[in-house]
Amino acid sequence: MLELPKPRTQGPMSLELCLERRRSIREFSPRPLNLEELSQLLWAGQGITHRMGYRTAPSAGALYPIELFVCAWEVDRLTQGIYWYHPNGHRIEYYAQVPARKDLARAALDQDSVRLAPAVIVVAAVYSRTTKKYGERGIRYVHMEAGHVAQNIYLQATALHLGTVAIGAFYDNQLKKLLSFRQEEPLYLLPVGRP
Repeated sequence: MLELPKPRTQGPMSLELCLERRRSIREFSPRPLNLEELSQLLWAGQGITHRMGYRTAPSAGALYPIELFVCAWEVDRLTQGIYWYHPNGHRIEYYAQVPARKDLARAALDQDSVRLAPAVIVVAAVYSRTTKKYGERGIRYVHMEAGHVAQNIYLQATALHLGTVAIGAFYDNQLKKLLSFRQEEPLYLLPVGRP
């Protein structure tokens, strides 16, 4: 486990300005991300913000079915790999060997943004955490939560002068195999980098 740099709760860009500037960015420079930036992005998506364990994104019944993983190819101070974000303790754990960028891009219908990004944040779900309480309607709640998480990451990327794009077009089974997922279902790929 690697403890991430402590997230900031104040930055130089207002929420209103982030909302105005938020755009989908599909092309990235070859410069790597740094660990502080990755830390901030993961915290924005699923960070704990309350002593009761509440997070940055709302969750039906506070059941938190969303898991964040990072395919890290070019992140300063990180060995290449797939990392699993643990909100408790704000840490990441090495999860599996990262696939080649071209293979991940191929699973995402050959989208260049996946091939060009120094890192890709994967938003995945464990549906049973929510459906055990809410039944089939829980699937809808999980999808709503994934949208909240992705928007938080978009806005944080904007505040950090980074870019991202939400990708939902991919071959599910191919992606799950590449990411070594067991029970997780991938919902979004968020390539992130410097525009």
